[in-house]
Amino acid sequence: MRNPLSQKIIDIQPSGIRKFFDIVNEMDDAISLGVGEPDFDTPWRIREEGIFSLERGRTYYTSNAGLQELRNEICKYLERTIHVTYNPKTETLVTVGGSEAIDIGLRCMLDPGDEVLIPQPSYVSYLPCTVMADGVPVVVPLQDRNEFKLTVEDLEKYTTPKTKVLIMPFPNNPTGAIMTKEDLEPVAEFVKEHDLYVISDEIYSELSYKGKHVSIASLPGMRERTIVINGFSKGFAMTGWRLGYCCGPHCIIEQMTKLHQFAIMCAPTNSQYAAVEGLRNCEDEVEKMRKAYDQRRRFLMHEFKKIGLECFEPFGAFYVFPSIKEFGMTSEEFATKLLEEEKVAVVPGTAFGDCGEGFIRISYAYSLEDLKEAFGRVERFIQRLREEKNGGADATDGGESHA
Repeated sequence: MRNPLSQKIIDIQPSGIRKFFDIVNEMDDAISLGVGEPDFDTPWRIREEGIFSLERGRTYYTSNAGLQELRNEICKYLERTIHVTYNPKTETLVTVGGSEAIDIGLRCMLDPGDEVLIPQPSYVSYLPCTVMADGVPVVVPLQDRNEFKLTVEDLEKYTTPKTKVLIMPFPNNPTGAIMTKEDLEPVAEFVKEHDLYVISDEIYSELSYKGKHVSIASLPGMRERTIVINGFSKGFAMTGWRLGYCCGPHCIIEQMTKLHQFAIMCAPTNSQYAAVEGLRNCEDEVEKMRKAYDQRRRFLMHEFKKIGLECFEPFGAFYVFPSIKEFGMTSEEFATKLLEEEKVAVVPGTAFGDCGEGFIRISYAYSLEDLKEAFGRVERFIQRLREEKNGGADATDGGESHA
């Protein structure tokens, strides 16, 4: 009997995020700080509209590209937030989460052998989606000394005549890094000089803590080279509604819509009606959630400083990416030991690429009470590691554990 499976899919490694949380689900008194899912309920007006759409019997297919009403609101939203104007009929596509947009965008833009620049650490889907699209993933390691920002110097090392697409994963998962306008400008010039295209994953754009998010598509000459991807999962706390969108040049969106038509048909109908309400009337609630995340972010940075754990200050998303290099352990060893000894789950940095070694990802998409309890355990664990490393001497600089 012949092998029923494609060798290409066999060779792709499963996500490194899920491993620890399968264990957590069966562990009593465990606290997970790993899953990137808002702990807030979806705003009530959005839920109410979803319920209402079901009561009205709106359970039919929408057009392949999505409800025209929703596409209109998406374009209005992007115009007022990132100051880029799109045609809702020809340059906008509603997808099943932002992840589908990444997948079909790469499949529509790549021919076999085309290279894709993937800054890492970053979201786990970029590399396998590139492989499945017959592209060649080229990892661009980001440096903690640069606060994990992408620089032209980084790009120059890895760009070749075969390079076609640059992934821009900012605000970044897992590091929380952002790119300001000043950071983006030289990258945009590099992209134009080398005739590249950009897939800009802006799913965390609503969660920026240092001024407003800036899209590379808003810079001169970049709109026609960029696919902007966003969605409702993170900023609007709508993960399970599975709704995203992308905007970009008509010639690309047209082909993405065709592939979406054959693979998906359309995004969930009641989710689309609910999202219209979200874009029209829920930005205040999004802002309240953003402020709550910022409070949690500042709490964790204060705690890291208190115990002397090195961590650059992130200004986006809802993750921190502290360094654990001082302990001489791999990221997976550290995460496994923390889970076994203190029942706290974090994600090894290597789940987001090899250059994440020496770091762990901690999500603060959890209540402040849960974060305080979890960090007490983390602090106790780190103090114990330092004592073991120093032969029993207290290495906390006199800091008193509040675990």
